Amino acid sequence: MQNTIPATRPRYRERLAPSLWLLVSAAVLAPMVALTLVPVSSALGLAIGVAVAVSVIGLLVAASPVVSVQDGVLRAGRAHIDAGWLGDPVALTGEEARAARGPALSASGWHLIRGGIDGIVVVPNTDPDDPVTAWTISTRTPDRLAAAIRRAGI
Repeated sequence: MQNTIPATRPRYRERLAPSLWLLVSAAVLAPMVALTLVPVSSALGLAIGVAVAVSVIGLLVAASPVVSVQDGVLRAGRAHIDAGWLGDPVALTGEEARAARGPALSASGWHLIRGGIDGIVVVPNTDPDDPVTAWTISTRTPDRLAAAIRRAGI
């Protein structure tokens, strides 16, 4: 039986949304704004406070970068590269991921690192004309992203 999955379906897609603590911190804006507007009108202050908090949370989520592997192309935020130019990806978690984000971070690499996301995938760039030597990408599922990059490069 043939595979009926369309070729345009993403093999991997993840939005690097802010962590829960950051969203809760943004939600604290509602009472802060409401309290500053209480002398004017408590009902108006509450309405504006909730609107500000919802707007900030929506903006944080909407502005989050997306990592995807689709049609042989790795996209990380606004950047993209053909998977044919990528070497074997390395999925890291825990202490290894911390080192990859810190002391082992390549100065000549391209980075999409987000706080609150533990996993990292480091992918060497084999294009001799590209000054970027490796891509370092935050992900919540490093094994799945690494496997998708391997499949796309075949």
